[in-house]
Amino acid sequence: MLAKYGERIHKIAIDAGFTCPNRDGSIGRGGCTFCNNVSFSPNGRKPESIAKQIESGRQVIRKRTGARKYLAYFQAYTNTYADVQELSLLYEQALREPDVIGIDIGTRPDCVPDKVLDLLEAYQQQGYEVWLELGLQSAHDATLDLVNRGHGYAEYEQTTLKARSRGIKVCTHLILGLPGESSQHHMTSLERVLDLGVDGLKFHPLHVVKGTQLANEWRRGEYRPLTMNEYVSDVVEMISRTPDEVIFHRITGTASPDILLAPEWCSKKWQVLNRVTQALDKQCRLYNGLFDYQIEPSSMQVTNNPACSSG
Repeated sequence: MLAKYGERIHKIAIDAGFTCPNRDGSIGRGGCTFCNNVSFSPNGRKPESIAKQIESGRQVIRKRTGARKYLAYFQAYTNTYADVQELSLLYEQALREPDVIGIDIGTRPDCVPDKVLDLLEAYQQQGYEVWLELGLQSAHDATLDLVNRGHGYAEYEQTTLKARSRGIKVCTHLILGLPGESSQHHMTSLERVLDLGVDGLKFHPLHVVKGTQLANEWRRGEYRPLTMNEYVSDVVEMISRTPDEVIFHRITGTASPDILLAPEWCSKKWQVLNRVTQALDKQCRLYNGLFDYQIEPSSMQVTNNPACSSG
């Protein structure tokens, strides 16, 4: 982004009031086993207007980093889960803001019909920056079934190929530490995603939060979260296996302290980021300066450059 636009571009997260087809009965009920449905209930949250949310985000980011151009990041729940006319009205509220240069749409891979891709392609042709963020979480169908995800890898593959054939950039979310998965599962998911083609990646540790089926499994001793050492080790290995041109949008995540049950280290974002940075720096020296990884503090992005910085 910095190279393309000559200045920092930051995301402003937007809650447009969407729900999820895995909760309302269209695909399933109850949602994913790790999802706190009460805390995200559409009836329990009344988001401000998109313009007000952008203004609030704008003020915070300007004070923190000085950035003055933004991507409107439609983040909460399934942000393509509506009629395309309704979607266009929502997206265009954000695009009308003079300092918003594009949109980033978070959604499920089974909720991106051709009409939505047509709409996103049209925005891109108008000169906007467009990203489609797909919550795959795992490339293993057995895992997706176990956590009641409501889709499989096939839906992700179909949507990704369609989007990239139109030139729409795809960022894929992967969760590390899902029930029954090991480091090898994580590496295989990454390999399948990279083989298919992807422009960006997000990694998240699995959080155990209140009000979820996963929380019950954790209390019964049926689920053990990753340790920080395990998570950092796998993230560093996955970064090292990823081609330079793929952008890491995020390499960790946190849950709200009032609902987080485990693992406790998921409340320590900067400790995790610092550990990842140290491990990447050690790997860089080990491989005689072949790689240079830099974590951007304000956005948690990682850049992978072809040679280590001096010093």
